[in-house]
Parts: sequence; C-alpha cells; structure tokens
Amino acid sequence: MTPALELIGAGVRIGGRNVLIGVGLAVAPGEVVGVAGANGSGKTTLIRAALGLAPLNAGEARLGGRPVARLGEVARAALAGYLPQERRVGWNMPAWRIAALGAVACPPPEAHRRALSALAQVEMAPLASRGVRDMSGGERARVLLARLLATGAPLLIADEPAAGLDHDAQFMVMDLLRRRAEAGAAILATFHDLTLAARACDRLAILARGRLVTLGRPEDVLIPAVLAEAFGLEGEMLTTSAGPVLAARRRAALTPP
Repeated sequence: MTPALELIGAGVRIGGRNVLIGVGLAVAPGEVVGVAGANGSGKTTLIRAALGLAPLNAGEARLGGRPVARLGEVARAALAGYLPQERRVGWNMPAWRIAALGAVACPPPEAHRRALSALAQVEMAPLASRGVRDMSGGERARVLLARLLATGAPLLIADEPAAGLDHDAQFMVMDLLRRRAEAGAAILATFHDLTLAARACDRLAILARGRLVTLGRPEDVLIPAVLAEAFGLEGEMLTTSAGPVLAARRRAALTPP
C-alpha cells in the first residue's frame, strides 16, 4: 500500500539553522500518527515540509507516492487537507462559508453541502450562519476543523487540532479524526498534550532539536528515557481505567538550588 505521506531523510534550514535534520516518516491510509516534542523541536516545520510549504535542503517529501516538489497547488489540495496552528480569520464570514473553503475543487452546491455536513460533525450546525469573528476562540477552532473535514482529502494534516478547546471538545476532535482514519484516510497531527496523544494515536513520532528521537506505539515511545531526552521530564505514562495518563515533572525541579 502506498503511504499517503512520506518524508525520506528530510532536512530544512531556516536562517542558516538546521530545524529539521534527516527525518524519515511515513503515514499509511487508516492510521493516526502523532508528532510530539518540546517547543522548537521541529513539529510545525515537519508538517510544512511534508506539504511542500517549507523547502527541503535534503531528502524528499511525497504525497500519495508523488514528489511534493513536482505537484502544483491543486494537486496538493486534492491529496492533503491542512489545518494550520494559526486560528485567526481575517474576515467575519459566516461559518458555513469558511468551512466551504475546504471543498475548493467542488461546485458551489457541493461545497455548501460538505460545509454543512462538516459543521454538524463538529457540533456547530446551529451557528452555521454566524460570523466567525463573532464567535469564541473554541467555536472558531471548530469551524476551522470543519473546513479541514470538508476537503474530503485522503490525508488530513492538523497542527495542534485540540488547541484552545475544552476537554470534551478535544475528545470530540480526536474521535472525528479517528473515524476518518477508520474510513480509510491517513491522519497526521501534532500534539503538546502527551496524554491526549497517547490516547489518540496509533503511532507517535518524538522530535528533539529537529531530529526524530523515536517512532512507534505510544506505550513504546513514551518511556522515561524519551521523556527525559525530548521533554526534560522526570516521570512516566501510567495506564489507568480511563486510558494513559502522564505523571511527570520537570527534571530541573528535582535539583536543589
């Protein structure tokens, strides 16, 4: 089966600094892969490199087996939907119009239908006609998630999809992405919340200083040595009846002044 996304020895330099170094990663249809790491570890750069938005200085990125560097914007949009970390919206457009922007290649009636369906999935159907700048940050985040779902792309990439949402909405978002994976889509998402990542993902890629530290099942990679190396944490993931829970604290806090 051809991976929906591949990074092969990917490297990115920004301002003379290596921000992604020799990263290899593949995401297959039907799976949810998470990317986690401390601030500045390269998570967003990895996503942008995979989409051709951050030029590679080494390696290659592929979407659906095709080199990203050879794809035009329309072809990339057909292969991958993207939810960036930035949640601001410049214009006070109705929610349904924002969601419909995800269905960029569809005729207007189909884009409208997809938008209303996606808004219903994120529990925003009653606010479909409300301007997005008249909404709370959490409501606006749901509308932008609906825009991602409306793409219908075989690969959905989300940079911090649960950011700015309450706990119930976070679980809803990950349930929606899981259902898309079960329907055959490939999902790649970045996380700061390791507990949520452990519960939501089939595999986790852990980054530190632009390098891939480890990649595997959450229970195999979120171990004390990796938590210490990648996050500066002392602790472990605990298994509870509600799922994995991170029990950790900063390593620096353990050293007396």
